[in-house]
Amino acid sequence: MKRELRSNYEKGTSLWAVRRAQWRALGLTDEDMEKPKIAVVNTSSELAICFSHLDGVAKIVKEAIREAGGLPFEIRTTAPSDFIHSAGHRGNYILPMRDLITNDIECQVEGAKLDGMICLTSCDKTVPGHLMAAARLNIPTLLVIGGYQGSGVFHNHHVDIEEVFLGAGHHVAGSLSFEDLLGMSENAITSPGVCSGMGTANSMHIVCEALGMSLPGGAPVLANSKRMIDYTRKSGKRIVEMVWENLLPRAIMTPDAFANAGMAVLGVAGSINCIKHLQATAVEAGLDLDFYKMFGELTDHVPVIAAVRPIGESSIEAFEQAGGALAVMKQLESMIRKNAMTVSGKTVGENLRDYKVADEETIRPLSRPLSDKAGIVLVHGNLSPTGAVVKVGLRRDKIMKFAGKARCFTSADDAMAAIKSKTITKGDVVVLRGLGVRGGPGMGMASRVVFALDGAGLGSDVAFVTDGQLSGLVNKGLVVGEVTPEAATGGPLALVADGDPIAIDAEARTIHLDVPDAELATRRSKLKLLDQHSEEGWLAIYERSVQPLSKGAALVHPK
Repeated sequence: MKRELRSNYEKGTSLWAVRRAQWRALGLTDEDMEKPKIAVVNTSSELAICFSHLDGVAKIVKEAIREAGGLPFEIRTTAPSDFIHSAGHRGNYILPMRDLITNDIECQVEGAKLDGMICLTSCDKTVPGHLMAAARLNIPTLLVIGGYQGSGVFHNHHVDIEEVFLGAGHHVAGSLSFEDLLGMSENAITSPGVCSGMGTANSMHIVCEALGMSLPGGAPVLANSKRMIDYTRKSGKRIVEMVWENLLPRAIMTPDAFANAGMAVLGVAGSINCIKHLQATAVEAGLDLDFYKMFGELTDHVPVIAAVRPIGESSIEAFEQAGGALAVMKQLESMIRKNAMTVSGKTVGENLRDYKVADEETIRPLSRPLSDKAGIVLVHGNLSPTGAVVKVGLRRDKIMKFAGKARCFTSADDAMAAIKSKTITKGDVVVLRGLGVRGGPGMGMASRVVFALDGAGLGSDVAFVTDGQLSGLVNKGLVVGEVTPEAATGGPLALVADGDPIAIDAEARTIHLDVPDAELATRRSKLKLLDQHSEEGWLAIYERSVQPLSKGAALVHPK
């Protein structure tokens, strides 16, 4: 049923006249200008393989939109890649680029009063950036999954980009030769797309589908495959229908949808980064939802039913063939909130009704999970009163408890130097602080220190605690990340001194600093907050505007 489009200005007005002049010069007809106007949000970039194929995807989407009676307008945003954009400013651009995407989309789409948007979503920060923009603008929006890259073989063993990342840590620690690291890096990636493991990108693609914001059956998918092209064409057609139906993101991204997304993350032991991204999306959607609390409650009920490398033995290809996100949700059907609406125009329950899982060994039923306990837990205690995140995976041979003495660092470089000089020893709890959303600013990546500890043979003999960000893929040993409140804002992590006893129990979900309260009070009275970096440009704006992780590190919205 046709309805009035917000993009159709009153004829004869200045807005109508100057826009018509512009668009006639672009070759558009008056008939074109009456059609639903769809933003095709493209994060194509020649800086990273994750995005290198998206111009071709955009072409397919635009053709499908035109065939469905819509008028596509391709727009570009920044395209963050952890492996490329973590070089400058201590790696602190990565998370702030998520919010830059959101604001860029708002300026272009809302400024032009377009009727809907379809987002080509690829590497991990683009997915939440697109979801947050959809939630904020609340116009018909659909996300197209950009697909995963092919991986390779080196010395007769599988190798992918995550193993190169881990291998670099081992090389720094002296346990991997430069020649082997070079060979791994030359063979790890064989096609465009995102990392092939169950890191943040593939986890967020699954989140996107579980949340109802992409068509069912699209995550994961091999980039540029026939299945991806077919899915892309269907998405282009569907966004035009959504505009006429006026199916809005806030009708889809309800608390039930967020619960479904959380269950999907737990079902695949996905990336810990999904938690803050979903919290930020809820904030943008105007929901009074504590997603951290919701996620913590879900960990008591949702087992691990699929384990893609490196968490388990399954390949991403096998996971796709088994049914991917749709199969995970089918296996979790007894828990899933089936009344949640999706961009398909059908509820989750309707999408699942006649679906059959193709491979119940790769994606297990609830009756025989790979692990009957959650692969991600939130820990609390006097060292992290508002919580921190621990990825425990399948818990096989995983250290769940650790007690040791603190070794404190305020930069990853200093921690790496201590590893190389062998001054970090068995029994230490390595504390890396000042990397939170304000302290970074922007939440610096701490995983290279974790991987170097593993390469030094200390992965099982030390614990690691940080207010920084960790790889969404895998963390060796007992690793506690995203400690809140962060040190830079006066959180307890700022009070820790070398030699302080710290006890971590991931099973009991606790983290405790064993120092008398009176001593901590004395330290607090003398505390000088970690120096804030005198940033300029976007990081300075981010530092002044960012909310804590309890709000997903979304930016403040003045009311």
